[in-house]
Amino acid sequence: QVQLVESGGGSVQAGGSLRLSCKGSAYSYSNFCMSWFRQTPGKKREGVAAIYTDGLETAYADSVQGRFTISLDNAVNTAYLQMNSLKPEDTALYSCAAGPSREWCLQLSPVEWHYWGWGQGTQVTVSS
Repeated sequence: QVQLVESGGGSVQAGGSLRLSCKGSAYSYSNFCMSWFRQTPGKKREGVAAIYTDGLETAYADSVQGRFTISLDNAVNTAYLQMNSLKPEDTALYSCAAGPSREWCLQLSPVEWHYWGWGQGTQVTVSS
């Protein structure tokens, strides 16, 4: 079973930056997807960014393109989400997931069963 733990959330003013980390056990697989999602109360889970290890292909939601960067460090079994130029609408609970499918990965599929496992999430709050 894949276990994932997020960290790095916090409170920041608009225009600021945060870097989220997702440490997990999916790195024993040869190829896999690491994805970041966010959710606010009453709204559906939204795919934010994803990276597939074979070729390091990435995908981003339009709302974060150019501001967020996803990366992967296999040496420390950690995926990162660098978030710059944060906006109040980026406020959410951010969680990471790991899964096997390149297609679902790059489509930012929010379907829970498309992934081996999910983290508990880390809160990001951006004030204006």
